[in-house]
Amino acid sequence: MDTTTGEKVGMLVDFMRKNPHARPGQTVVMEPLRVDSWDQDSQPKLAWLGHSAVVLQLDGTTLLLDPMFGRAPSPFPVFSRKRYSGKLPFDIGQLPPVDVVLLSHDHYDHLDYGSIVRLKDKVKRFIVPLGVSRHLIRWGVDPANIEEHDWWDEFDCEGLRLACTPARHFSGRSLTDRDATLWCSWVVKGHSANLFFSGDSGYGPHFQEIGAKYGPFDLTLMECGQYDERWAAIHMFPEQTVQAHLDVRGKVMIPIHWGAFTLALHDWTDPIERVVRAGSEQHITISTPKIGETVRIKGETYPIMPWWHLI
Repeated sequence: MDTTTGEKVGMLVDFMRKNPHARPGQTVVMEPLRVDSWDQDSQPKLAWLGHSAVVLQLDGTTLLLDPMFGRAPSPFPVFSRKRYSGKLPFDIGQLPPVDVVLLSHDHYDHLDYGSIVRLKDKVKRFIVPLGVSRHLIRWGVDPANIEEHDWWDEFDCEGLRLACTPARHFSGRSLTDRDATLWCSWVVKGHSANLFFSGDSGYGPHFQEIGAKYGPFDLTLMECGQYDERWAAIHMFPEQTVQAHLDVRGKVMIPIHWGAFTLALHDWTDPIERVVRAGSEQHITISTPKIGETVRIKGETYPIMPWWHLI
């Protein structure tokens, strides 16, 4: 993301202007998450937890994807604008043991110190792209419980087949470590379902490559939000999100990377409105669960209520 000094100044000015629609006017709708009841049936299921965080149960294995559960995606959360929902639809202490945590990259809105510290004793294995383990080790995670992977690595884990796949993004948590670690997307393949998690990514030919190698997917979790023309190389516009879903050969899509934080200049509902409209034009199924709502993968129906209209 190369930007001139003038463009950087322009972005600063734009962010200083207040968009009255950048955040919801009241707390967003959530459903209490009841993961402890999921074992009552073997059907694969998940819940979106806001932004890109997802809890997934597949073939008896429980996974957390990018579990950022903090109040604000910043090294200084006390000075940052907080999570729309104010809190989570569950208490971290009430989560059952987690078999796998998958991380896509090390940005603050995906990798959160406080969340990892509270989760580390509940998690059997952390699986991360190259270099990200150094953060976890510094925060007290046992190195024996961490695996690092490069793009196109395929491996078995807890009865599932996983693949670390490309994304078009960047990494870094300070002024001195830009691109010191890798970023990625993930393929999660089980006996009962095949899923794709985009992580953060600009649009590119890698989606077609992933679809050709690993698709079709029963469900995709696709980045949708925090975009701008000035950083279009690293974040997709909603219409590109729909095309990426088609490229990877997805059947049902859940838009992620929205609904929790304001990290761009657009209205907070712009991503979901645009992606639903584009999906309808392309005749694809887009599910729009509330935060914390259980979604049964390959079920007869998927949540489609426009809950953001109630706010």
